[in-house]
Amino acid sequence: MTVVALINPNTSQATTAMMAAIARRTLRPEDGYRVRGITVAEGPSMLVGEEVLRAAGPQVLEAARRTLSGPEGELVEAFVVSAFGDPGVEQLRTWTGLPVVGIAEAAMTQAAADGRRFGIATTTPGLAAAIAARVDGLGWSAQYTGIRFTPGDPERLAATPLAMRERLAEAVEACVATDGAEAVIIGGGPLGEAAEALRGRFPVPVIGPIPAACQEVQRVLRRR
Repeated sequence: MTVVALINPNTSQATTAMMAAIARRTLRPEDGYRVRGITVAEGPSMLVGEEVLRAAGPQVLEAARRTLSGPEGELVEAFVVSAFGDPGVEQLRTWTGLPVVGIAEAAMTQAAADGRRFGIATTTPGLAAAIAARVDGLGWSAQYTGIRFTPGDPERLAATPLAMRERLAEAVEACVATDGAEAVIIGGGPLGEAAEALRGRFPVPVIGPIPAACQEVQRVLRRR
């Protein structure tokens, strides 16, 4: 059994369970995978600003250390970092030597395939600069059409999943109709269920970052 540890960089256990469940639809037990959902020990229940995103990096590393030092730590073969700013990803790769996939990195790589222009729809305007920096750092600026945000407080919106899904649908529509995106990423691990629900509603691919990261894990592990 190939064990993949999915680290949730916020402290919501419910969010961890939801994201791990989505991951298991790609990394399926019947295909020989086991996904372990890991929640960081400290921090907010949702990453909505750059300061808390930066602070999440050390918490991700500590969660990985805790995981690897546990009774099943030697079985972990890869990590997924399930926050859209990819906090701690590079440091975790260096420290562990294992495959480490950030959900933003994987989603952008998938969205930009075959030269597609892509946009991002998300709920957290406080992360606008961090997301733009991640796009630029990964080398996708030439294909990036921009980001569209849902209105209102992101934590309050997250408490009403149906409303959040529909506000995200409006943001996706703006990415496509106004910005010319040929693929749209739903930008956030906690938005995973909304991303699943919005697939197939638009004439372009709507990319959920958790499945994208899990598909990248599969590719990396097959090459090892």
